[in-house]
Amino acid sequence: MTDTQKTNVESFDLDHTAVAAPYVRVAGRKEVAPGVELVKYDVRFTQPNKAHLGMKAIHSIEHMTAHHMRNHTDALIDFSPMGCQTGFYALTQGLEPEEFFPILEKTMQDLLDADEVPAANEVQCGWGANHSLEEAQTAVRDFLAQRDSWEKVMA
Repeated sequence: MTDTQKTNVESFDLDHTAVAAPYVRVAGRKEVAPGVELVKYDVRFTQPNKAHLGMKAIHSIEHMTAHHMRNHTDALIDFSPMGCQTGFYALTQGLEPEEFFPILEKTMQDLLDADEVPAANEVQCGWGANHSLEEAQTAVRDFLAQRDSWEKVMA
């Protein structure tokens, strides 16, 4: 496969050299039943191939967002880290960008205000010691500081 050949994975077809992180974009939509649409968001924290988040920060942001975002919406299905460590995928039930952005912003503020990472223990997590509230909050602070750029995906 050449580096320009189309794939069946939306994110593989995104030119990662042409984006300007941080940003938030709709990465996919899928109708799963009549009137029920899943909307997947690419929540990119760092510039691909230039910077990445540390695993403790990623793990803690994942836990905290999964917990706190559900305080703002019942439409969050999943919030998962990208393997490249540059951001996350948020899978929602029908949340449009004008609804999702304020929820994401409120959630990120909740993370900054948090004094612990939920479920960061051996009973509730597969690697409970692999968390850092401080690293997560630093990454979130940087992400929130650039809130005005979230809607601009391409450089």
